[in-house]
Amino acid sequence: QVQLVESGGGLVQAGGSLRLSCVASGIIFSANAMNWYRQAPGKQRELVARISTAESTNYADSVKGRFTISRDNAKNTVYLQMNILKPDDTAVYYCNTRYNFRNFWGQGTQVTVSS
Repeated sequence: QVQLVESGGGLVQAGGSLRLSCVASGIIFSANAMNWYRQAPGKQRELVARISTAESTNYADSVKGRFTISRDNAKNTVYLQMNILKPDDTAVYYCNTRYNFRNFWGQGTQVTVSS
């Protein structure tokens, strides 16, 4: 079965950095685009970053220039490097992929940025 397991969240001061990881199993990882979403309290889940199988990337305007998504196909892992963090980045971050016409989600990892 498909599993996505995130790690790397935590509490950080504004201006700091965190790196999130998501390990995937049950899929042909190199054949799947991978996404990071986030959901803040009282808000809808939003797409933060996406990386294609060819490693082209897209970012939400709010994180461009601060976040970097990357992947390591040998480790079945996608990363989200988050720099210059702001309190507005506080959210639960989810790894996501679409496989066999279904969306799969990780359990989420909490990121809290204090001012």
